[in-house]
Amino acid sequence: MNPDITGLVLAGGRGLRMGGLDKGLQSFNGQPLALRALERLRPQVGRVLINANRHHEAYSAFGAPVVADASADFAGPMAGVLAGLQHCTTPWLLAVPCDAPGFPLDLAARLAAAAAREGAKAAVAQDRDAQGQTRLQPVFCLVHVSLRESLQTWLDGGGRKARSWLESQHAAKEMFDVPGDALAFFNANTLQDLT
Repeated sequence: MNPDITGLVLAGGRGLRMGGLDKGLQSFNGQPLALRALERLRPQVGRVLINANRHHEAYSAFGAPVVADASADFAGPMAGVLAGLQHCTTPWLLAVPCDAPGFPLDLAARLAAAAAREGAKAAVAQDRDAQGQTRLQPVFCLVHVSLRESLQTWLDGGGRKARSWLESQHAAKEMFDVPGDALAFFNANTLQDLT
Protein backbone atom coordinates (compact mmCIF):
# COMPACT_ATOMS: atom_id res chain seq x y z
CA MET A 1 0.00 0.00 0.00
CA ASN A 2 1.34 3.40 -1.01
CA PRO A 3 -0.09 6.25 1.10
CA ASP A 4 1.13 8.81 -1.45
CA ILE A 5 -1.28 7.51 -4.09
CA THR A 6 -5.03 8.01 -4.41
CA GLY A 7 -6.71 5.35 -6.54
CA LEU A 8 -9.45 6.39 -8.97
CA VAL A 9 -11.94 4.02 -10.59
CA LEU A 10 -13.16 5.52 -13.86
CA ALA A 11 -16.87 4.80 -14.25
CA GLY A 12 -18.04 8.02 -15.86
CA GLY A 13 -18.64 6.92 -19.44
CA ARG A 14 -21.84 6.70 -21.45
CA GLY A 15 -21.61 2.92 -21.92
CA LEU A 16 -22.65 3.25 -25.55
CA ARG A 17 -21.35 -0.21 -26.51
CA MET A 18 -23.47 -1.60 -23.67
CA GLY A 19 -26.59 0.06 -25.03
CA GLY A 20 -26.26 3.06 -22.73
CA LEU A 21 -26.10 1.01 -19.53
CA ASP A 22 -23.93 2.33 -16.72
CA LYS A 23 -20.97 0.01 -17.23
CA GLY A 24 -19.59 0.18 -13.70
CA LEU A 25 -22.84 -1.16 -12.26
CA GLN A 26 -22.98 -4.21 -14.52
CA SER A 27 -22.34 -7.53 -12.84
CA PHE A 28 -19.20 -9.61 -13.30
CA ASN A 29 -19.08 -12.86 -11.30
CA GLY A 30 -21.90 -11.55 -9.12
CA GLN A 31 -20.26 -8.20 -8.34
CA PRO A 32 -20.59 -4.76 -9.98
CA LEU A 33 -17.57 -4.04 -12.19
CA ALA A 34 -16.72 -0.77 -10.40
CA LEU A 35 -16.83 -2.43 -6.99
CA ARG A 36 -14.51 -5.19 -8.17
CA ALA A 37 -12.07 -2.59 -9.52
CA LEU A 38 -12.30 -0.65 -6.26
CA GLU A 39 -11.52 -3.77 -4.21
CA ARG A 40 -8.48 -4.60 -6.40
CA LEU A 41 -7.24 -1.02 -6.10
CA ARG A 42 -7.88 -0.33 -2.40
CA PRO A 43 -4.99 -2.44 -0.97
CA GLN A 44 -2.54 -0.78 -3.37
CA VAL A 45 -3.16 2.87 -2.46
CA GLY A 46 -3.73 5.22 0.47
CA ARG A 47 -7.29 6.25 -0.43
CA VAL A 48 -9.79 5.70 -3.23
CA LEU A 49 -12.27 7.67 -5.33
CA ILE A 50 -14.85 6.75 -7.96
CA ASN A 51 -15.46 8.92 -11.02
CA ALA A 52 -19.12 8.62 -12.07
CA ASN A 53 -21.49 10.90 -13.94
CA ARG A 54 -24.70 8.95 -13.25
CA HIS A 55 -26.18 6.91 -10.39
CA HIS A 56 -24.12 8.59 -7.68
CA GLU A 57 -26.13 6.93 -4.89
CA ALA A 58 -25.38 3.45 -6.22
CA TYR A 59 -21.66 4.22 -6.48
CA SER A 60 -21.59 5.86 -3.03
CA ALA A 61 -22.74 2.55 -1.57
CA PHE A 62 -19.33 1.10 -2.51
CA GLY A 63 -17.70 3.08 0.29
CA ALA A 64 -15.62 5.62 -1.62
CA PRO A 65 -16.21 9.30 -2.43
CA VAL A 66 -17.81 9.81 -5.84
CA VAL A 67 -16.57 12.64 -8.07
CA ALA A 68 -18.15 13.75 -11.35
CA ASP A 69 -16.57 15.32 -14.41
CA ALA A 70 -16.54 19.12 -14.33
CA SER A 71 -18.46 19.23 -17.62
CA ALA A 72 -21.58 17.27 -18.47
CA ASP A 73 -20.51 16.33 -22.01
CA PHE A 74 -18.90 12.94 -21.22
CA ALA A 75 -15.49 14.14 -22.45
CA GLY A 76 -13.79 10.76 -21.98
CA PRO A 77 -11.56 9.10 -19.41
CA MET A 78 -9.12 11.98 -19.09
CA ALA A 79 -11.98 14.22 -17.93
CA GLY A 80 -12.47 11.63 -15.19
CA VAL A 81 -8.75 11.76 -14.38
CA LEU A 82 -9.02 15.54 -14.09
CA ALA A 83 -11.98 15.18 -11.71
CA GLY A 84 -9.86 12.81 -9.65
CA LEU A 85 -6.93 15.23 -9.62
CA GLN A 86 -9.25 18.01 -8.46
CA HIS A 87 -10.22 15.93 -5.40
CA CYS A 88 -6.86 14.25 -4.80
CA THR A 89 -5.20 14.95 -1.43
CA THR A 90 -2.09 12.85 -2.10
CA PRO A 91 0.83 13.63 -4.42
CA TRP A 92 -0.21 11.00 -6.98
CA LEU A 93 -3.40 9.72 -8.61
CA LEU A 94 -3.67 6.22 -10.12
CA ALA A 95 -6.53 5.80 -12.59
CA VAL A 96 -8.01 2.47 -13.65
CA PRO A 97 -11.09 1.83 -15.78
CA CYS A 98 -14.06 0.14 -14.13
CA ASP A 99 -14.38 -2.39 -16.94
CA ALA A 100 -11.06 -4.23 -16.50
CA PRO A 101 -11.79 -6.77 -13.76
CA GLY A 102 -8.36 -8.44 -13.75
CA PHE A 103 -5.82 -5.61 -13.66
CA PRO A 104 -2.55 -6.36 -11.81
CA LEU A 105 -2.48 -6.27 -8.02
CA ASP A 106 0.97 -4.64 -8.18
CA LEU A 107 -0.09 -1.91 -10.63
CA ALA A 108 0.42 1.00 -8.20
CA ALA A 109 3.81 -0.19 -6.98
CA ARG A 110 5.19 -0.81 -10.45
CA LEU A 111 3.93 2.44 -11.98
CA ALA A 112 5.30 4.39 -9.01
CA ALA A 113 8.67 2.65 -9.43
CA ALA A 114 8.68 3.48 -13.15
CA ALA A 115 7.96 7.15 -12.49
CA ALA A 116 10.70 7.30 -9.84
CA ARG A 117 13.19 5.47 -12.05
CA GLU A 118 12.68 7.92 -14.93
CA GLY A 119 12.05 11.06 -12.86
CA ALA A 120 8.65 11.36 -14.57
CA LYS A 121 5.44 12.99 -13.37
CA ALA A 122 3.31 10.35 -15.07
CA ALA A 123 3.57 6.63 -15.75
CA VAL A 124 1.50 4.32 -17.89
CA ALA A 125 1.09 0.56 -18.23
CA GLN A 126 1.90 -1.37 -21.35
CA ASP A 127 1.64 -5.02 -22.30
CA ARG A 128 1.89 -7.25 -25.36
CA ASP A 129 -0.86 -8.42 -27.66
CA ALA A 130 -1.29 -12.01 -28.84
CA GLN A 131 1.32 -11.41 -31.57
CA GLY A 132 3.86 -10.10 -29.06
CA GLN A 133 3.50 -6.47 -30.13
CA THR A 134 3.85 -3.85 -27.39
CA ARG A 135 0.69 -1.87 -26.76
CA LEU A 136 0.05 1.05 -24.43
CA GLN A 137 -2.76 0.82 -21.86
CA PRO A 138 -3.26 4.58 -21.44
CA VAL A 139 -6.23 4.51 -19.07
CA PHE A 140 -4.06 2.68 -16.51
CA CYS A 141 -2.01 5.71 -15.57
CA LEU A 142 -0.31 7.28 -12.59
CA VAL A 143 -0.34 11.09 -12.64
CA HIS A 144 1.28 13.61 -10.30
CA VAL A 145 -1.10 16.30 -9.01
CA SER A 146 1.21 19.00 -10.37
CA LEU A 147 -0.06 18.06 -13.87
CA ARG A 148 -3.64 19.11 -13.07
CA GLU A 149 -3.40 22.45 -14.90
CA SER A 150 -1.70 20.87 -17.91
CA LEU A 151 -4.51 18.33 -18.21
CA GLN A 152 -7.17 21.02 -17.77
CA THR A 153 -5.61 23.12 -20.55
CA TRP A 154 -5.34 20.10 -22.84
CA LEU A 155 -9.00 19.15 -22.29
CA ASP A 156 -10.13 22.77 -22.75
CA GLY A 157 -8.31 22.72 -26.09
CA GLY A 158 -10.32 19.71 -27.26
CA GLY A 159 -7.88 16.95 -26.30
CA ARG A 160 -9.50 13.55 -25.78
CA LYS A 161 -6.99 10.74 -26.45
CA ALA A 162 -5.27 9.70 -23.23
CA ARG A 163 -2.24 8.44 -25.15
CA SER A 164 -1.48 11.83 -26.70
CA TRP A 165 -1.60 13.69 -23.38
CA LEU A 166 0.55 11.08 -21.61
CA GLU A 167 3.09 11.21 -24.42
CA SER A 168 3.19 15.01 -24.17
CA GLN A 169 4.06 14.58 -20.48
CA HIS A 170 6.84 12.07 -21.29
CA ALA A 171 5.15 9.44 -19.14
CA ALA A 172 7.31 6.56 -17.99
CA LYS A 173 6.20 3.22 -19.42
CA GLU A 174 6.06 0.03 -17.38
CA MET A 175 5.80 -3.30 -19.18
CA PHE A 176 3.41 -5.83 -17.67
CA ASP A 177 4.15 -9.24 -19.10
CA VAL A 178 1.75 -11.51 -17.32
CA PRO A 179 2.62 -15.09 -18.31
CA GLY A 180 -0.48 -17.18 -18.80
CA ASP A 181 -2.80 -14.22 -18.22
CA ALA A 182 -3.54 -12.38 -21.42
CA LEU A 183 -6.62 -10.85 -19.76
CA ALA A 184 -4.82 -8.63 -17.22
CA PHE A 185 -5.87 -5.49 -19.12
CA PHE A 186 -8.91 -6.97 -20.87
CA ASN A 187 -11.82 -4.56 -20.75
CA ALA A 188 -15.47 -5.50 -21.04
CA ASN A 189 -17.05 -3.17 -23.58
CA THR A 190 -20.22 -5.17 -24.20
CA LEU A 191 -22.53 -7.34 -22.12
CA GLN A 192 -21.28 -10.32 -24.13
CA ASP A 193 -17.71 -9.51 -23.00
CA LEU A 194 -18.84 -9.93 -19.40
CA THR A 195 -19.77 -13.53 -20.05
